[in-house]
Amino acid sequence: MNNRIRTSTSTSTGDRSHRIRRTRAAVLLSAVAVLGGVALAPGAQAEETPTMRELLDKCDNGTDSCVFHPEGAPTDSMGEAHQVGDSAYNCTQDLQRSSIAWADTTGESNSLGVSLSAEYGFSEVFKVSIETSYGHTWETSHTETDTTNVDVRPGEVGWVTREPTMEKVKGTYELHFEDRFYGHYIWYVPFESTAPKKDASSTKTQHTRPMTEEEKAQHCG
Repeated sequence: MNNRIRTSTSTSTGDRSHRIRRTRAAVLLSAVAVLGGVALAPGAQAEETPTMRELLDKCDNGTDSCVFHPEGAPTDSMGEAHQVGDSAYNCTQDLQRSSIAWADTTGESNSLGVSLSAEYGFSEVFKVSIETSYGHTWETSHTETDTTNVDVRPGEVGWVTREPTMEKVKGTYELHFEDRFYGHYIWYVPFESTAPKKDASSTKTQHTRPMTEEEKAQHCG
């Protein structure tokens, strides 16, 4: 996805109304000139431009319409593996099975760097669009709890790592204004978000290694 804010400008109220009635595809195919990372309509002059956050704060809060258009189906990926729960140190001479209880919360992240769990107009538009397009809700946070057994040999330490299953959605916000906003009636803002996949299991892995001398002194002394 082209990571640029795009615009479309009309020259009169009649033209603007006609432009809004056009299909989005026709608008996107109109020629644009790129200046400073912002796409301007042909003939537009260089001018101060809003930030993505400033634009999206206007979503349903000063716009005639604000729509999020997903780009393709969500893509799955695995989150970063990280330790969950405490480490288990075996200071005995026998193999020991340790039950490690843990709880781990995975949140979402997005290209704007704000939480979609907040009551922003654009976050509600995003979540409604995802539910309409894909038939499931968007998880902004998910907590998993479990107890995992780890067999730890004498003189070793064991621990558990977890990789959450994530999904990414990307697309474009299309904002229409009654009056020109920074010189334009229509703005397009690229956006992507990654969040824990609803009802998907994570990957848990048990690990062991020999304790260091420092760990032996700290936990087995």
